[in-house]
Amino acid sequence: MGTSGGSAGHDRTDEQLLAAHVAGDRFAFEELFNRYHPQLYQLARITTRCPDDARDALQDAMLSAHCAAPKFRHDCSVSSWLYRIVVNACLDRMRRHKARPTTPLDGVACAGSIGDPAAAVDTAIVVERALMCLPADQRAAVVAVDMQGFSVAEAARMLGIPEGTVKSRRARARRRLATTLGCLGAPAGIAAARAGAR
Repeated sequence: MGTSGGSAGHDRTDEQLLAAHVAGDRFAFEELFNRYHPQLYQLARITTRCPDDARDALQDAMLSAHCAAPKFRHDCSVSSWLYRIVVNACLDRMRRHKARPTTPLDGVACAGSIGDPAAAVDTAIVVERALMCLPADQRAAVVAVDMQGFSVAEAARMLGIPEGTVKSRRARARRRLATTLGCLGAPAGIAAARAGAR
């Protein structure tokens, strides 16, 4: 996620949109949230493992961000702030509903991969299923660092945990992924998952 995320016809930065929302612009927050909606929804799908929970968590996150905007401290990018709110909303919802069946993600594919497209899709599906088998805390750590590209320090701030905890959870997640993916291998699997999450 970038810090400006501009699109055609919209040249205000994330920070400008958030400031405009706080100042009373009725459309600024909607524009900001829509700018990152695809990534945030994908993140919610991966984190919750349930499409209904993902939609509900994203709605919860949107309301939380809308209300919390005046308290934004500018100690991270706006996109990182949104990411943290979505992850927290997902984890809160999962704590309330612990027993959920795993639902495969739709349309996860390895964009831009070389070779057989069918094999790329198969790889992405295998990786997605392996991610779904991870405990929520490990999945959040590996998604933040390996799929979303945040640093360990950024992930720690987003998740509200020490950097060492992010590292240990990520290491455990990668070991479990390597075991689950078998011959696919963790590096190839994570690369495929990262491509599918974009």
